[in-house]
Amino acid sequence: MSDSIAVVGAGPGGLFAATLLARQSPTAQVTVFERNQRTDAFGFGVVFSDATLRRIDAVDPVLRDGLRDYGTHWDRIDVFNHGELHSFSGNGMAAIHRKTLLRLLQDNADGAGVEVRYDTPAPPVAELAASHDLVVGADGTNSSVRAYLEERADLGHEVAEASAKFIWFGTEHPFEGLTFLHRSSEHGNFAVHGYPISDQLSTFIVETDSDTWTRAGLDRFEVTQPPGPSDAVSEAYLAKLFADDIGGRPLVTNNSRWANFRTRRTRTWFADNVVLLGDAVHTAHFSVGSGTKMAMEDAIELAQQLGSVADQHGALSAYQEARKPAVAHIQDAATPSLAWWERFGQYQRGLDPFTFAFHFFSRSLPVDKMAQRDPDLVAAARERWTSSHGGDALHTSLETDGFATSGRVLALATDEAGVAWLLENDQRLAPVLSTPQDGTVPLVAAPDDVHALGSAEAQLPSRGAVVIDGGTALTRTLLSEQARLSHGLQAIVVEDLADPAIETAVLAGRVDAVARPTNTVV
Repeated sequence: MSDSIAVVGAGPGGLFAATLLARQSPTAQVTVFERNQRTDAFGFGVVFSDATLRRIDAVDPVLRDGLRDYGTHWDRIDVFNHGELHSFSGNGMAAIHRKTLLRLLQDNADGAGVEVRYDTPAPPVAELAASHDLVVGADGTNSSVRAYLEERADLGHEVAEASAKFIWFGTEHPFEGLTFLHRSSEHGNFAVHGYPISDQLSTFIVETDSDTWTRAGLDRFEVTQPPGPSDAVSEAYLAKLFADDIGGRPLVTNNSRWANFRTRRTRTWFADNVVLLGDAVHTAHFSVGSGTKMAMEDAIELAQQLGSVADQHGALSAYQEARKPAVAHIQDAATPSLAWWERFGQYQRGLDPFTFAFHFFSRSLPVDKMAQRDPDLVAAARERWTSSHGGDALHTSLETDGFATSGRVLALATDEAGVAWLLENDQRLAPVLSTPQDGTVPLVAAPDDVHALGSAEAQLPSRGAVVIDGGTALTRTLLSEQARLSHGLQAIVVEDLADPAIETAVLAGRVDAVARPTNTVV
C-alpha cells in the first residue's frame, strides 16, 4: 500500500477513493486537491438504480444512509406525450441532491483523516508524481491528469460527441419519479428528464436537436466562459414552453448552459504511478449510466486491489482489468439510448403516443426482460398489436409489392448462382438484389458509422419493401426506422436475433420483419 497518495478532484469518486485508501492504511498520507470551495456543487441530482447500490453499500453505508435520510425513491418511469401518460413500473431508483451527497462524502473523508485542500488547484501532475507514491486522477471529463498521461503514453483515449444538445436546471415542481416530458414549439421538439432529488427540488434536464436549438435562438450564450453564469435566455424560453408541466414555476439555475454529451473510452487507465477513475477515464450517457455510480465503483476496486496486491503496478493492472468489462457493459447499453435521444423528435412525430413510449422503454431491453418488471405494460403492447393486426407480432402477415408472408420472422439464403432470397418456411418469397430489378427486393447496406446514415438513406427505394444488411446492429435499426418513418417503406432487417428481440423490434416500430441469415443453399 502506498504511503503518500495525492488525489486530484474532490467529486464523489475522488472523495470516496481517498476515504477508502485512508481507512485501508491508517499510516498513509492521503491529500485531495480541489480547485472549488467546499460549498461549491455544480449540477443537481444524482440517480442510482436499486440494483447498482449493493456493492457500494457493502464497503460503506454513506450512500445508503444518505438516500434513506435525504433522498427520494420511486419505482415507475413516466412518459408524457401529446396529452397521454404511459408508464413502465418495476424500475426501482433513488436520487439525492449532489450537494448533499458531497457533504456526506466530505464528512466521511474528514473522519478518515484525509486532508482535503479546497480552493486549491492541484500542482502540476509531474510534481505530484515525483513527490507521491500514487496519484489518482479523479478530476472529471476534462481531466488534466489524463492530459498529462496522454503526453507520455498511448492511452487509447477516444471521444465521441453526440449531436443532441442538453442543459441542466432544477425546478421546485415535485415530480413523483423519473418523468419524461415532450413538448413541441414552432422551432422543433424538446424533451425533459425530470426526477425528484429532495422534498423541495427536482432535476430538470432538457434535450433537443441542434437545428431546433439554433432556430429557437438558444445558441447565443458563450459556453466557453468560466463555470458560474447560467443561460438566462434558455431558462426563460424553456420555463415558458414547459409551464403547464411544472405548474408555472420558474426554473432553478446552477451553471446551467448547453452542451453536447461526450462519450469517453480509454484502453489504458494508468501509467507508472498515476491512475485515472470516473469521468476522467470513461463516461456513459446520463439516460442509462450514472457517472457518480461508476466513479464510486472505480474507487472501491482501486482500493481493494491496492490493499491486496503488494506490487503497485500489478494492483493498478488488476484494477483496470476488473473494471473495464463492467464499464463497457454500461457504455454498450448507453449507445442505443444516446442514439434514441439524438432522434426523439422523429419518433415523436412518427409514432403514436403509446408506441412512442414503448419504443423509448425498450431501447435497451427486450420484451421478456421488460415483462419481468412490468407484465401489464408488455401485455398492453401485445394486445394493441393484436387488435390492430389480427395476430401476434411474430406471426401476423406482412404484405408488400411482390410477396406476402404469414409472419414477421423470415430467413435469408443464397442459391447456387449467389443470389440472395427471402424465405419463409423454406419457401422462396422474393430474390434480394443490391441493384434491384422487377420482381426483386432492394438490398441496402447500412454503414458502420452512425454519422454516415444519410448516404445509406439516399439508396432507399421510393416504395415497397427494403432489406437492410451490413453495418452494425445499431445502424441497421436506425436505417430501418428511417425507411419506415420518413419513407413509408416496409423494412426487413437481416439479424440473427432470438424471438423476444424480434418481437420487441416489431412492437416498438423499429422494423417490419427480421430475416435471419442462413447458410442454406436454395
